[in-house]
Amino acid sequence: MEISAAGRLKVRITTADVGKRVSVRCLTAAGTTEGKFTDTVGVLTSWDAGVLVITRKSGESVRVDASSLVAGKVVPPAPARRRGPAAGYEELAQVASRAWRPLESERLGEWELRAAAGFTRRANSVLPLGAPGVPLDEALDVVRRWYGERGLPAYVQTTTGAEGTQELLCAELERRGWVREVSAELWIGALAPLADRAEAEGVVLAREADEAWLARYQRKGVSEVALKVLGSGSSVWFASVPGEPGGAPAAIGRCVVDGRWAGFAAVEVDPARRRRGLATVVMAALAGRALEEGASAAWLQVEERNAGARALYAGMGFAAHHAYHHYRESS
Repeated sequence: MEISAAGRLKVRITTADVGKRVSVRCLTAAGTTEGKFTDTVGVLTSWDAGVLVITRKSGESVRVDASSLVAGKVVPPAPARRRGPAAGYEELAQVASRAWRPLESERLGEWELRAAAGFTRRANSVLPLGAPGVPLDEALDVVRRWYGERGLPAYVQTTTGAEGTQELLCAELERRGWVREVSAELWIGALAPLADRAEAEGVVLAREADEAWLARYQRKGVSEVALKVLGSGSSVWFASVPGEPGGAPAAIGRCVVDGRWAGFAAVEVDPARRRRGLATVVMAALAGRALEEGASAAWLQVEERNAGARALYAGMGFAAHHAYHHYRESS
């Protein structure tokens, strides 16, 4: 925290610092004894009527009464990762978007409106990579109409936790009553060590998802729309570990190679055969093929509630880069 030459804590932030990353310390409650403090680090998204709102890396918004502040300062962006690939938010957002394309899209300034008949929120939400070119209320009216014409709910995908992410947009959506439904994280890691983690013998790689692969895929009732989304990307590979004869594969996975990046998704294992390393085998096989195509870095997306997957990927050398959230218009 900011400390004066006399050793006293200082509040060195003002309303002019909205939009900046800050660190604050406040008393936990009025009248508490010395030392009862709470520290919060995040983006200062508003300071109105004596109340600060700070959005943490996770996307959680924390309200702080200005009268409880004992220290505060502007802090630099979170330090870059010290292991694995270096990457900025915008590069990763564009790579992830190209790996999961909608059936139709339309530009609104630097926003992309995406639709795919409701198959996954990622393919049926607005991707805002800058300003929409019109005032926010007008932009949201366009979004409502566009999705309403397609019989779809209006979603906006936002991000938090890295330099250039959208904490301010999250706060504005929440002020307008939009509801955050799902939060996840995009993780990155080095590709070559992943390829070396397991022997890939017995893994079948294909350019298309066949009926057997789809039988293991967790999203049931896959339509032609879903097949088009699954098959989108610059260089797409599907992996399968054969199961019982005539049955679904024991494990599957999907990888999209795009320049230096390899994106992993749909890693599924037969529940009866989990904890036998099959997910690692699938990802190692896909990583090996991605290396052959010139990729050097890996990314994947994992929901914050999926503790098993998070532990698996952390063990493979992945770490969170930023969080992303889907906001839905309140009905």
